[in-house]
Amino acid sequence: MATASAPHLHARPSGERAVLIPNPKARLFDQVREVLRFHHYSLRTEKAYRHWLRRFLVFHRRGNGTDGTDGWRHPRQMGAPEVGAFLSHLAVAGNVAVATQRQALNALVFLYGQVLQQPLGDVGEFARAKRPARLPEVLTQAETRRVLGALRPGTPGLIVRLLYGTGMRLIEALRLRIKDVDWERGRLTVREGKGDKDRITMLPDKLKLELQQHMARVEMLHEKDVAEGFGRVWLPHALARKYPSADRELGWQWVFPSARRSKDPRTGMERRHHANELAVQRAMKAAVRLAGLRKPASCHTLRHSFATHLLEGGTDIRTVQDLLGHRDVATTQIYTHVMHKPGLGVRSPLDSA
Repeated sequence: MATASAPHLHARPSGERAVLIPNPKARLFDQVREVLRFHHYSLRTEKAYRHWLRRFLVFHRRGNGTDGTDGWRHPRQMGAPEVGAFLSHLAVAGNVAVATQRQALNALVFLYGQVLQQPLGDVGEFARAKRPARLPEVLTQAETRRVLGALRPGTPGLIVRLLYGTGMRLIEALRLRIKDVDWERGRLTVREGKGDKDRITMLPDKLKLELQQHMARVEMLHEKDVAEGFGRVWLPHALARKYPSADRELGWQWVFPSARRSKDPRTGMERRHHANELAVQRAMKAAVRLAGLRKPASCHTLRHSFATHLLEGGTDIRTVQDLLGHRDVATTQIYTHVMHKPGLGVRSPLDSA
């Protein structure tokens, strides 16, 4: 049945999940975009999936058009063997990381299963990207204090301190909404983290006053937007249809909104997105330089440092696992290898000689 917003698409029930059948006359990339947005994938995922589709098509292009054709093969003319060959190429020639190869596979599974309605099934054997045994880069507590002390005043510095104080990923901090800050319990709710999971983490006491002052400014900014006829924010999934006025409520606004309004590429509506990652990353880079560190350190390094310092302070590993949102405790155990005293306090025999 055609919808008003997308007359060239047809939805039909498939079990409990609706399946969108794109118009076969539409361009392939337009079909992919429409189906992604129907299933409420993020813009970051949309960009990544379209990137892998383009790479897949380029990899299987025939003769670059020298055979009298344009050289392009439609994915319908290919299948699991071609997908396996592409994934092997990424691992062998591209030397990509495990997560990168997995993302490419997910993109192609989505293309064939959700867009083309031709599920791949078993892709078969292909060269797997290898997961190297790498320990995360971690700052000592003294180094962390130097970096945080070198941050310039402003919102990017506040976000960097929040990353270390909570263990959040940068994108998780930027996607915080005002309703997710629980002042009474002193905790934050992280929504749709990695793996589309929610979790709870602490709100550091040292940041409460600064964050409250920041959010008071955010409230004034929102009131100004509303007075000018704006003030709407993007809502996840179908909430915008279920609660038509919720996108103007203060609780749904970003804790760290962008300094400028912009047009949403999905709807064309002008509204305020959350702050940009680059400003925070630059603030972190400048602080690392001013602190005189001789090791690489990024925003994600603060997440590793958060976990390691908690373990060094005696916090049990299961609690750290929950705070980080790790599915498997084995992922959290890697931090025991970079603690100040590896082996949970075991001393070198040389120190006792």
